[in-house]
Amino acid sequence: MKIGIIGLPTVGKTTLFNLMTGKSAETGTFYGEDREVNQGKAPVPDKRIDKLSELYQPKRTTYAQVEFLDIPGLNPNAGKEANRKFLRHVQDADALVHVVRAFSDPSIPAINQDIDPVRDLEQIHTELLLADLTLVETRLERIKNNKKPRPEETIEKAVLEKYRAALEKELPLATVELSDEEREAVYSLAFLTDKPTVIVVNGGDDAPATGEFPQKDRLMEYAKAHGSPVVVVSAKIEAEINAMDPEDREVFMEEMGIAESGLVKVTQAAFKSLGLISFFTVGKDEVRAWPIKKGLNARKGAGKIHSDIERGFIRAEVVSYSDFIQAGSWEEAQKQGRIRLEPAEYLLQDGDIVNFRFNV
Repeated sequence: MKIGIIGLPTVGKTTLFNLMTGKSAETGTFYGEDREVNQGKAPVPDKRIDKLSELYQPKRTTYAQVEFLDIPGLNPNAGKEANRKFLRHVQDADALVHVVRAFSDPSIPAINQDIDPVRDLEQIHTELLLADLTLVETRLERIKNNKKPRPEETIEKAVLEKYRAALEKELPLATVELSDEEREAVYSLAFLTDKPTVIVVNGGDDAPATGEFPQKDRLMEYAKAHGSPVVVVSAKIEAEINAMDPEDREVFMEEMGIAESGLVKVTQAAFKSLGLISFFTVGKDEVRAWPIKKGLNARKGAGKIHSDIERGFIRAEVVSYSDFIQAGSWEEAQKQGRIRLEPAEYLLQDGDIVNFRFNV
């Protein structure tokens, strides 16, 4: 599962990518038509994993990870080929983090001269809308001209007409409610505005503490209409925090009034946007978070660890994170009857601590 980071040039997109992934991709390239996509993985911070590691003192602690694609910024003044390349990169992503600029810095000129985060959002959103509308029209025309239409095309046609109506109102396809059958009918078309999107506002130095930035009310209305969560960060402040020793970092954040790193919020929001949850395995060797799609059953979850565990699955010993913490240990949770034996069909829940019984 890949998350594409998109935005106009000079919004701080690549800086955030580097901070989250530990990469050192080149920044400050204003016009990115010739740049390739930067790729990197970022851990998903989780206080539950921190607490479990504190209890077990394992040799290794492993967080869930997400893969980010830093897509070269869309230059409004570039030609059609550059725009097509941008759209192809967006198509490769499963979800999007849309970074918009809400800071002023004369040394880094804004590509549109002034600071207007809603306009910048709409600029890229329009490109995605037009690409989706073109695909809808092309597909509807193909179905219309098909002399021997397949039965499933009736459902597809109905969905495409719903989609066209939404796009003509400039609404993203993610806001269109579909049944499972309808969604399956158009799944392979990979529409761009159907991708879950997190809006990241890169603001000034005080933005992380206050949550304030230019045109906040307008942007929040836009985000609500488009069904997108909003995270406010300052790439400049995050870079300063990232360069500090842990002790100094804590003091600095307290002085700045920052309760939690913006990078943590972005990574967690991106993880959630993919429809992912985590179950945990614990022990002296390793405390680990296993990311899975919500709705995955215990047998398939076992397969995330090893195919042999899935193949020889017998039962899953499961305790919720909250019950485990209240008990204080696996043994005590067992004594208190908090550990359940669940069958293969059990749907794993976020925060489940699991021990799989299997026999191969």
